[in-house]
Amino acid sequence: MYAVMKTGGKQYKVQAGDVLRVELVDAVAGEKIQFNEILMVGGESVTIGAPMVAGAAVQADVIDNIKGEKTIHYVKRRRKHSSQRTKGHRQKWTLVRVTDILAMGADTSGVKTAIGTADARRAAHETK
Repeated sequence: MYAVMKTGGKQYKVQAGDVLRVELVDAVAGEKIQFNEILMVGGESVTIGAPMVAGAAVQADVIDNIKGEKTIHYVKRRRKHSSQRTKGHRQKWTLVRVTDILAMGADTSGVKTAIGTADARRAAHETK
């Protein structure tokens, strides 16, 4: 069985046992999370969502929160100003191992929903 899920603005085709590097999720290592935005579930029969498959989910264990490689952005202005600037950035990722794909019954599973940190900040801001 496989599923196509959406998280962090990207889509991933996953099976049980896959290890993924996804955008930072608000969870700690060893925690079990559930991705609820499922676009398609395949196996013996294929279910395509419009836009999401109702009741489907992908459950995963969080392995670790890591940082990606550093990217350098260098800006140099020529001519009379002779100014230069260097900016660096390290993207934060979460490593997860897919444990189970649920075609239905995700609402009653009782597993914590995977929420990106940006989504968590927005939700906290809207409730105030």
